[in-house]
Order: sequence, then structure tokens, then C-alpha cells
Amino acid sequence: MSTVIAFIVIFGALVFFHEYGHFIFAKRAGILCREFAIGFGPKVFSFKKGETTYNIRLLPIGGYVRMAGEDPEMLEIKSGYRVGLLFDQENKVNKIVLNNKEKFPQCRIVEVEEADIEKDLFIKGFPEDDEEKLETFSISPTAVLVENGVESQIAPLDRQFASKTLGQRAMAIFAGPMMNFVLALVVFIIIALLQGVPTNDPKLGVITPDGSAKAAGLKQGDIVQSINGSEISSWSDVVDVIQHSPNKNLTFSITRNGKEMEIPVTPIEKKVEGKNIGIIGVYSPVEKSPVKAVSSGFQETYYWTIQIFVMFKKLITGQFSINMLSGPVGIYVSTDTVAKSGIYYLAKWGAILSINLGIMNLLPIPALDGGRLMFFAVEALRGKPIDRQKEGIVHFIGFALLMLLMLVVTWNDIQRFFLK
Repeated sequence: MSTVIAFIVIFGALVFFHEYGHFIFAKRAGILCREFAIGFGPKVFSFKKGETTYNIRLLPIGGYVRMAGEDPEMLEIKSGYRVGLLFDQENKVNKIVLNNKEKFPQCRIVEVEEADIEKDLFIKGFPEDDEEKLETFSISPTAVLVENGVESQIAPLDRQFASKTLGQRAMAIFAGPMMNFVLALVVFIIIALLQGVPTNDPKLGVITPDGSAKAAGLKQGDIVQSINGSEISSWSDVVDVIQHSPNKNLTFSITRNGKEMEIPVTPIEKKVEGKNIGIIGVYSPVEKSPVKAVSSGFQETYYWTIQIFVMFKKLITGQFSINMLSGPVGIYVSTDTVAKSGIYYLAKWGAILSINLGIMNLLPIPALDGGRLMFFAVEALRGKPIDRQKEGIVHFIGFALLMLLMLVVTWNDIQRFFLK
């Protein structure tokens, strides 16, 4: 159960911050955001606040922000419709009832002659109470259409995605992956603040309870002066001597609280990456400094970004098989393994996944954020946008191929972890 909770928390955080990046920059640009969703498929939980409906959906394979104008608007009022109109204090239409008008006895029934709910915001028609008089009604830019009891806010052109500048649209899309990098950076900084930043001082850090250092009497904070008579000037020197001395008797000359002491220690032999090395069960010394924690956060984010790009390079050059990729099942199994190591390892794992999600979404693949940014780049070069229908077809094909890849990777995960 703890693994399920850890997976939900990590997945939810990664998707939430990614979509929040899209959401906040879309809102800053004045774009109407109709829906903010975590997951796909049937709704599990939903509520509406302001203009936006917030949903948690069943399938944990991503999320989305539905912005007005990204796809052709489906809301329309045609000539001949009989609609019910409700008005605000400024006598502008703030609610347009398309059916079940009997539930709104206070509305004014109008037979529509002409309507524009995107640009000029008006309805022209014949009121039921005076069918020979053609009237024009101004529509509020925040008006809603009511159909089958469901309210949908209209989207004037200036609230639609396509009406914004190229820079505003690009930023609304880029902000998703950007927030994944920001999330990873913040997590790495918090870990460094809580755990401390490793230093290269020849001082012993945390002593494990089952190591030979504990058994020999070494304590955290001991300063190593020499080992077997060889002078020690850094933590790297300590590690080097220990790793090259499995099952060998070593004499540590240390300083503890101003007193010099000699303590014999025998490193335990352990096989790591095919090599036999010595370990004594002691961690490197750390320093708790806000400045160094921030620096460490940037260094960790940079390091893992480079590592993920190296992995992509190996995948492209054939050094890394597609069968080694992991989908939701593989990530769940890995999360289970990492969770057993403690909260700090789990947090670091989440930060690495966040960087991976950010990079994946920046790849120039149709249906991903990087694919959309690629279309924006083409638009900037040619001075006008690509036909939206053609772009939509490309993204649809890209999405279909991504779903196919997801199925293949998930099946490989199931075979690897459960059917072997």
C-alpha cells in the first residue's frame, strides 16, 4: 500500500506541476482555460472554480489543460434557434439556455435571427413577447451556454489560444516542461538543505550501525589524520585507501575532541559493479549551508539532465534497446524498490523522473510540447501559422503512435516483472 501511495504522490506531483506550468502562463496571457485534468479517461473527482473545471481522471498516463481555441470551438448559436436569455445588472446576456428552458422561468425566449458569440458578442432575434420586433442583445464576455443542464463559458476571440502572440502561445506550451525542471531543482535543494551537502574534508560522516567502523569504535566527526602511516588530506583519500583494502587491517590515526587516537579497522569486502572493494560503513561528511544547498540543487539538476540525454543518445545509436524503456508499470516497480531505501531516495527519484518528463516533452515529436513548439518555430520562420487542420492531423498521428509505444513498453514491463 505504501508503494501505491508513493507512486500516486510522485505521479500526481509530476503531472500537476507540468500542467500547472501550462495553466498559469495561459492564464497570464488571458487564455480561457476550460479544464485542468490529471490523468485521462473517466472522471474520478471533479469540481469547478471560476472559469475552470478541475478533474482527476482514472488512467495515470498524463494530464492536460484544455484551452479555448486550441481546437475549433464547438459552441454555436444558429439562426432559427429558440433560446432563453438571462441578463446581468448591466442588461447584458450572461446566460444562454439552449434547451430545457422550462427550468428557467425567468428567462426571455428569443428566436435567433443572427448571433456572434466570438467577435462582436451579440444575439439578434425576435422575442417571444413581441414577435414582430427584431431586437439586438449584447452578450457579456463571460456569458455561459446552458445545454442539458451543463454550463459552458463562451470564448471571445481575445480569450482564445490562437488569438495570442506567438511568444505568448510558445510560453504557455514551454512552461509545462519548464516547471518539471523547476520542481526537480526545488526538490534537490530541499534534500541538500535537510541532509547537508557532501564535503571533501577528511572527517567521518554518519556511521552505519552494522559496519566495521561502528564495531571498531569510530564516531561521526572523527578527523582522519593518517591511515597506516600515510597522510590523509581529504575524504577522497579516505575512500581510496578503504576501497583498495578489503579484509586488510588498517590503523586509523584520528583526532577526536582535540585528542589524538589510533583505532584499528578492517574493511569488509563487497562486490560493486564487478569489482571487490572494501567498505567500513561510514558516509562522507556534510555541511548544511543554504548557499551550498542551492548550488548543489543546480549541479544535481544539470547532472541528471546530461545523464538522460546520454541515455537518449544510446537509444538512437542502438546501444540502448527499446525493451529497456519503462512505462507506468516499470516506474511503479522502480518506485517500490526506491521507497524501501527511505524518503530522501524517494524524493530524489521523483526529481529525476521530473527531469525525464520535462526532457521527453521537449522532444520535437508531434502531440508532445516539443512538437507544438516545432510548429511555432516554423510559423516564426514563414511569418504565418500552418493550417490548423493539417497541424491537427500531424498531432493526432503523433498521439496515436505514442499510445502504441506506450502499449508496447507497458507489455514489455509486464513480461519483464511479472511473467518472467
